[in-house]
Amino acid sequence: MRFDIATIAGIIVGVAVVTMAIAMGSSFDIFINVPSLLIVFGGTFAATLIKFPLSGVFVALPLGLKAAFMNDKTEPREYIRAAIRLSKRARKDGAHTLEDSKVANPFFRKGVQLVADGRDQDYIRKILTQEMARSIEREELGSRIFAAIGDAAPAFGMFGTLVGLVQMLASMEDPAKIGPAMAVALITTLYGVLVANLLAIPIADKLEAKSRQDRELRALIIECVFQIHNRANPTEMMEVLESFLPEKQRRLGAPDAYTGGRERRDEAAA
Repeated sequence: MRFDIATIAGIIVGVAVVTMAIAMGSSFDIFINVPSLLIVFGGTFAATLIKFPLSGVFVALPLGLKAAFMNDKTEPREYIRAAIRLSKRARKDGAHTLEDSKVANPFFRKGVQLVADGRDQDYIRKILTQEMARSIEREELGSRIFAAIGDAAPAFGMFGTLVGLVQMLASMEDPAKIGPAMAVALITTLYGVLVANLLAIPIADKLEAKSRQDRELRALIIECVFQIHNRANPTEMMEVLESFLPEKQRRLGAPDAYTGGRERRDEAAA
């Protein structure tokens, strides 16, 4: 796994722009308001717990954050290379020899282990499809949770604005209380907008996109496992597996384009 530079850079740039805009116009201290923080973050967290199961929040939320900030460093072509290598090994020495294969990806490793155990293809399809469905469901739940945070944060920001206005109108006779009440009214909306539009909604959108990518990658891995199970020849495997790749990522020519000089890298990439 490697860090998703786009996510990290986007957050850093967003925070930097907001900080610079505040620092250029006034003191940063006036934008820190504890009641506003409590209203936005506390209210958003409470609304999220009400909307989703407790177990779902504390399982899907960390997984969602990990998916948003991390990328699979292995390219899809690397899985094709590994599948061709493992198929050659199964054809030469038997499927049982795949049991000690060094496969880093847990989903791919599980599929290879099922092949090594001598399971039939229908059973392998059932197990891997169920595993893929559960994984995608967790990722989609993470996306929905962040989308819900993006919806709730501005709403509680508006709620804080109403609270501040009520406090301000209730203390019109005391000018000293008007300023703090107005600060709650305005800063709470600011917090809600920032949380929603700088963090929650972009992360939800990114998780949705990564969920689609993960579904496509797992479909490729499942087909790789089937090809290994069938002990397909490299040319046939390349033709079948390349259909899962975008046009610009496909390599024309012999299977050596995937295997030549790459055996050591395949061990780590798989």
